[in-house]
Amino acid sequence: MLETPTIIKIAPQLTAAIRLCVPWAQMREVMGPGLAELHAAVNAQGIAVTGPWFNHHLRMPTDTFDFEICLPVASPVLPIGRVAAGEIPATTVARTVYRGAYDGLGKAWGEFEAWISAEGHERAQDFWECYLSGPESDPDPASFRTQLNRPLTSVSPGEAIPKPRAGPRA
Repeated sequence: MLETPTIIKIAPQLTAAIRLCVPWAQMREVMGPGLAELHAAVNAQGIAVTGPWFNHHLRMPTDTFDFEICLPVASPVLPIGRVAAGEIPATTVARTVYRGAYDGLGKAWGEFEAWISAEGHERAQDFWECYLSGPESDPDPASFRTQLNRPLTSVSPGEAIPKPRAGPRA
């Protein structure tokens, strides 16, 4: 189930990130270890995490996913192991929240992309999913909440661009 999409302008957001390029079948295998590695690097440097973790996809998936596992952070992280400093730049995004199990994300993205097209907006190549609540907070997949964000290269004519909000955070 998708919430009503909105168009917002976001402020830049610093990230700690691990970039991966893996086949779809390996996605679940890499998430937990990658997220643990990010938390360890950020904690070792005493850097505050400023919101929920997210995956920043650098292009639409094909047979592989080219993406970054990210934590939003208050200050730049020093590179350590696979962890690098990154940033989601200030931009205009289409945003919605999907409620449900992760296996429904593909369909949710399809509905969201259809809305973006129907509204006359043009998309950038990248996008991100921000995991607001998941199995770590409640094992019932019906309670999972995933924020879908799609940067836009243009909005439909006559539509005002809203004031900046926080980056990938909720």
